[in-house]
Amino acid sequence: MPVKVLMTWDISPEHEQEYFEFVIGEFVPGVQRIGLQPIEAWATVYGQYPQIQVGLLAEDAAQAQQALSSPEWLRLSAQLFNYIRNYSHKIVPARSGFQF
Repeated sequence: MPVKVLMTWDISPEHEQEYFEFVIGEFVPGVQRIGLQPIEAWATVYGQYPQIQVGLLAEDAAQAQQALSSPEWLRLSAQLFNYIRNYSHKIVPARSGFQF
């Protein structure tokens, strides 16, 4: 059964430019290399919610867990953490539309 890896975070204001360069240039291609497909990205413009939510699609929970345990993910996430705060993620059954 397909699953989504739902990730949320806030961008550190002092690192916005570096964050966007990293996400476009390295993060998105990197998660694709480890077998996760970026399918959605949301930005909160009002309210007390995480600033960014990203959805990545995996074939099943085992593939998602394997990807999130890979050396490439550990490298990508360590670099991402230089630019963000309040990170969280969860793996949920995939369904269409917005999932939180």
